[in-house]
Amino acid sequence: MESWKQKLFRELPKVDEMLDWPEVLAGAKGYPRWALLDAVRETLDRRRERVGSLSDPAADSGGDRPDLAAQTLALLIKQGGARLRAVINASGIIVHTNLGRSPLAREALDQIERVARGYSNLEYTLDQGERGSRQDHCEALLRRLTGAEAALAVNNNAAAVFLCLNSLAEGREVVVSRGQLVEIGGSFRIPDVMRKSGAVLREVGATNKTKPADYRDAIGPQTALLMRVHTSNFRMVGFTATVELPELVAIGRAASIPVVDDLGSGCLIDLTPYGLPGEPTVQDAVATGADLVTFSGDKLLGAPQAGMIVGRKALIDLIRKNPLHRAMRIDKLTLAGLEATLRLYLEGERGRSRIPTLRMIAAPVDEIRRRARSALRRLAPETRTAWRAAVVPSTCQVGGGALPVEPLPSSALALGGPDHPAHRLEVALRRAPLAVIGRLQEGRLLLDMRTVENGDVAALAAAVDAAARGLQGT
Repeated sequence: MESWKQKLFRELPKVDEMLDWPEVLAGAKGYPRWALLDAVRETLDRRRERVGSLSDPAADSGGDRPDLAAQTLALLIKQGGARLRAVINASGIIVHTNLGRSPLAREALDQIERVARGYSNLEYTLDQGERGSRQDHCEALLRRLTGAEAALAVNNNAAAVFLCLNSLAEGREVVVSRGQLVEIGGSFRIPDVMRKSGAVLREVGATNKTKPADYRDAIGPQTALLMRVHTSNFRMVGFTATVELPELVAIGRAASIPVVDDLGSGCLIDLTPYGLPGEPTVQDAVATGADLVTFSGDKLLGAPQAGMIVGRKALIDLIRKNPLHRAMRIDKLTLAGLEATLRLYLEGERGRSRIPTLRMIAAPVDEIRRRARSALRRLAPETRTAWRAAVVPSTCQVGGGALPVEPLPSSALALGGPDHPAHRLEVALRRAPLAVIGRLQEGRLLLDMRTVENGDVAALAAAVDAAARGLQGT
């Protein structure tokens, strides 16, 4: 006589049968066949394990066709899609390192697609018909925008700093203020980078106060560089003193020692019209006399990840010849996006308004509030009521190591209440097919609209509705 367990095992569908279920095929559109096959097999394996562990048939659940189809599609979504995928950033942090930093302008995306679609003149001069340099595509633009004699682009700002140190100071001393020896995201520590480059760190001053005499007294026969490091996401307040760049340049000139200014975020425009304090710009550093300036492409500049070195031609020529330059060189897709972004800067305000990072920084609060109200109106009435949806004032940050303590006024869609805890909705949105990343604050989920583009408002509202429906009754 067949046992109840044997009956349950026998009733399990075959793999090929499940692959042809209409409800499975409908939910699997857009996913590869191999991913669907893996999801079906894992669903059936889990079902067999479940049946094998049962001691009472009354305790069985999740074995009928709708349950098996739902389990398969859930696994498919979780495991079968691309690991790196788009999300909606509603966190209120504009240059969010964990979310890919700066989104790219349409012009940059179009240029990347054109270059990626086929071959390009990456290292080929079309006029002369001979080998050229990949640096030619952006160097002239960087020189024009910054006023520097020469420029070099590598794969990120850490590489830019490392190449400067290794090329110009290997085995010799680099003088840095003790107050600037910071750690910046991902355990990127200035002393560690300097040690790996072969340069010798010479700390001067105290943690909170460094004076011009500290630099002068440290200069000796082994001094190769004076270096200033923008402290990025760290600020010291109170009883402090620093040596500003003009004075550091004067000290370097008097001793015939180059000055390197690591600006980090790479700002090319004045941010004060947008209610923010002045962030040091690359142009100012070059005009002040820094011999080399390093900065990022994917932060305030709004381009793909890259690191730029601009400054004196003689020094940059030495860096070009460093064998490590090849290991850190910029790739063709990054070059395409960087070139297109730099060209937008040459168009003035009209071009800069096309760069998403700058557009988000500059957006008026009234515009952001209208965006938040649009998202609220798009929510289903039952979602608005159950989750106490409302538009509330908010504050956000530039992020990316820039202006760490300076808030930007904003507006957010707030959700959550005693009967519908915000943390559950936050998890559901984070795990949705199109993930929405917000922030929990004072018991509510805030979806800050400064970092949500107009074209994403409808998708955000749809994701909230879907997540809310999924949480009903759970």
